[in-house]
Amino acid sequence: MNIILLSGGSGKRLWPLSNDIRSKQFIKLFRNNNGDYESMVQRVYRQITEVNPLAKVTIATSKSQVSAIHNQLGDKVSICVEPCRRDTFPAIALAATYLHDELGVGLDEAVAVCPVDPYVDNTYYKAVNKLEALVSQGTENLTLMGIEPTVPSRKYGYIIPESKDYISKVKEFKEKPDKETAKQYISQGALWNAGVFAFKLGYLVDKAHSMIDFVDYRDLYSKYETLTKISFDYAVVEKEPSIQVMRYAGEWKDVGSWNMMAEVMADKVKGNVTLDEACENVNVVNELDIPILVMGCKDMVVAASTDGILVSDKERSGQMKPYVEAISTDVHFAEKSYGTYTVIDAQPGALTIKNTMKASHQMSYHYHERKDEVWTIVSGTGKVIVDDMERAVHPGDVVTITAGCKHMIIAETDLSLIEVQVGNELTLKDKIICNR
Repeated sequence: MNIILLSGGSGKRLWPLSNDIRSKQFIKLFRNNNGDYESMVQRVYRQITEVNPLAKVTIATSKSQVSAIHNQLGDKVSICVEPCRRDTFPAIALAATYLHDELGVGLDEAVAVCPVDPYVDNTYYKAVNKLEALVSQGTENLTLMGIEPTVPSRKYGYIIPESKDYISKVKEFKEKPDKETAKQYISQGALWNAGVFAFKLGYLVDKAHSMIDFVDYRDLYSKYETLTKISFDYAVVEKEPSIQVMRYAGEWKDVGSWNMMAEVMADKVKGNVTLDEACENVNVVNELDIPILVMGCKDMVVAASTDGILVSDKERSGQMKPYVEAISTDVHFAEKSYGTYTVIDAQPGALTIKNTMKASHQMSYHYHERKDEVWTIVSGTGKVIVDDMERAVHPGDVVTITAGCKHMIIAETDLSLIEVQVGNELTLKDKIICNR
């Protein structure tokens, strides 16, 4: 089975833990089978491979998320990188051509597309596997998986099937309704549209060619920025006459807010947190190196990171996006392919960063045009390369790098360093990758 996981997001829903680089699917609030913390993307990948060890997973994502994916999943999955955000139809079209032209997936093979961030049990991915058999039968061009509603929700679009059978032709689609209309839909056997669908790869490749002028994957990639922003639902699903839906009645939660995350996160508190005995229904996540004390609060969520602090009524947390968008700050935490990057002090002309590196990992070989750097090794061992000159480094060693000097560090053991950047323009854009 070929599975495309859509990994997008602007990082606003679970602020301040999420940001432009670390979307909600990378925050480690769940626990795996060993009791260790894991993120949504790690949980989803684990569940897929538990259900079907032979599943071939490709993640369609933006450039900003690639490092976090490598950090959390290593090289277990293939990654189709979107040059910029263009909504779900361009993303899926690019991923489909990537599967065919770059990975050699046959046009008759079944492909399922799933979002990367639902909270589900393994029955969900067993149902996804069933889509492969339905696609292989070839009776319909598209097969959806619809979620049996538990409440008349206004948050989701609805699929109206022709019957209440397990597999049914699709009659029509409805946009997010008010509560009373949702009740009417449910009485007709309507299902929540969870964005899960399957098809033969050739169907989607042909559909992409019919709507976009391109030759192959690389040509489409080069033209990606010019593509119209449009969802897969609008561009394909709602216009497809040959379409069926399979019902799914298992656990499914759309973790789109702190209120929903509080229902499914492994522990009520994470980090250095103390709740007094008067607290009721309170969740706290603390990523700072200072304690948080919460007293006498009810139905609250508190989250603290280097990007900010949130104190909110749980129900109200679902309306936080416009307020977060009005908060203009640089990202202070990011997961890199080599480890983590945390800003610990920022002032005009100077930026202090703590980098942690995993053993046997390395930073890219690069240079900066407008800033100097000073690295102080805090723990671990490795080697630093500056303008092709190598030297071993140990705790307490200091490395000075002037603007224009090519440099990198390779961690031999787990390694931590403090990086001080000095210059008039301290931006991530002032980084030029070079070959070594």
